Amino acid sequence: MSVRRLAQTQPASFAFTPDNAAQAQALIAKYPDGRQASAVVPLLWLAQKQHDYWLPKPAIEEVARLLSMPVIRVMEIATFYSMFNLEPVGKYFIQLCGTTPCALRGAEAVRQVCLDRIGPQKQVSSDGIFAWAEVECLGACCNAPMVQINDDYYEDLTPQNFAKLLDDLAAGRAVAKGSQTGRSASAPTGGDTTLSDTQLYDGSQLGAWQKRFAESEATKVETKA
Repeated sequence: MSVRRLAQTQPASFAFTPDNAAQAQALIAKYPDGRQASAVVPLLWLAQKQHDYWLPKPAIEEVARLLSMPVIRVMEIATFYSMFNLEPVGKYFIQLCGTTPCALRGAEAVRQVCLDRIGPQKQVSSDGIFAWAEVECLGACCNAPMVQINDDYYEDLTPQNFAKLLDDLAAGRAVAKGSQTGRSASAPTGGDTTLSDTQLYDGSQLGAWQKRFAESEATKVETKA
C-alpha cells in the first residue's frame, strides 16, 4: 500500500457553506448521543466535494471539531481511504478502471488518451482542469471500458469519444452521462433483446391476472357453497 500524505500547499482555513453545514448537522443527527464519530466518513466526503474534490488539512480539522474527535483519528481515516484525495485534482477528477473487463475492452487506449491529454497520473493538467488515476473495478463491467469523473460514470468509451468528452468538459459544453454510444442501461450493444412486448410492463397483463384471480376466488366460493 502506498504512503498517502497531505498536500504541501494548504489553504489557510476551511468552513462548510451554510447549506453543507446544515447537511453536516443532519448527518450527525442520524447517530445516537455518544456515537457522532460514526458520521466521520460522510462528513469528510461532504468536505471533499465542497473543496473541488480534494481534502485539505483544515477540512480534516473542522470535521474533527464538529465530531469532538482527536484530529489524529480523523487524519487516520482520511489518509487510509483512497476515496479521499489529499491533493488538488483539478476541476474534473477522472478515475479510469483498468481491471480485467475494461482492459479486455480497450482501457489501455483510453489510458493513453489520459497520458497524452493530461499527463502522468495524479498530476493536474497544465490548464488546471483535469487529473486522473487508474483504479480498481468500478462495477460497470457490462459497459466497459469506463471512467468515473467526479460523481458520474461515462461508459462504452473509445479513444475518439473519450477525447471528445474531455474537449466538451473543458469547453463547458453539456455532456451525456452513462453510455457514450447510446446503449440502453446494460443492454446488448445491438439493443434490447428481451422484454420487448409492451404488454409486459404497461399494466394490461397485471389487470388480466387480477381478473383471473378474482374469477378463481369466486369459483372457490361457489364450490364451497
